[in-house]
This record gives sequence, structure tokens and C-alpha cells, in this order.
Amino acid sequence: STKGSSGRRRTEGNGRELGTMADDPELQAIRQRRMQEIMAQQGGGAGGMPQNMEQAQQQAEQRQAAEEQRQEMLVRILTPDARERLNRVRLVKPEKAMGIENMLLAAAQRGAIGEKVTEDRLITLLTQVNEQTQKKTSVKIIRRTSALDDDDW
Repeated sequence: STKGSSGRRRTEGNGRELGTMADDPELQAIRQRRMQEIMAQQGGGAGGMPQNMEQAQQQAEQRQAAEEQRQEMLVRILTPDARERLNRVRLVKPEKAMGIENMLLAAAQRGAIGEKVTEDRLITLLTQVNEQTQKKTSVKIIRRTSALDDDDW
């Protein structure tokens, strides 16, 4: 029998008590090896954790440095009013602001922007992007007729 809700312990056929599974040292060793294998597959484990933490920290620093560089470029190509408007747009629609920033940065890298982008020019750009990305919704009702339809109602 097994240890269940009645509180009995497992016994062999001759009545000797086997003990619980948690007491089995071989089972504990198997579980420990399996946990080490899983941790190794996930890149974790005793030796791997600090390295992963360092890698994660390096990646975070690289992302932060790239974002700082991006912001510096935007400061160079946008007037203060235009930057303020773009930041307000970012509060409402972050994906749209990111798209505008990408367009501006790409244009600056190509040399297409000669002077700082003013707020009016940014508004024009936002309007153009809105027109291009506006979702055109149309409703089409298809009515199926069958022999069972009543025309009386």
C-alpha cells in the first residue's frame, strides 16, 4: 500500500516498512542531477548565473547607450518645440512616435535634413503619417437568400 490520506506508509509484500520516497537517497540523487541538467539547459546553474547576470547587465547598458545616442540625435535635428510635441505624441501613441523618430533619424543619416525640424514641419509629417496609416473601415453586408425565407415579414 502507499501513504495516502489514511496516513499509512508503503510496505513490502512481507509487511516491512519501506519509508517515504523523500527518504530514498537514490531518488534524491536522480532529482538533483535532473535539476542540474535543466538549469544547464536554461543557461543557469551555480557557475552560469553570474555570467548571465553580467550579460543581462551589459545588454541593458547597451540599450541605454543606444537610446541616449538616439535622443542626442533628436536633440540635434529637432527644435525644442518639435521635441516637446513629439514627446506628447509619445505619451499617447508610443509606436507612432517611434516611427516618426525612425523616419527623422533615417532622413538625417541620409543628409535629407538641412536645418532643424520645426514644430510646424513635424505637424505636417505627423499629418502625412496619419493619412497613410489611417485604417479604412468598410462594412459589407452580404445577405443570403434561400428557399425557406419568408417575404411576408
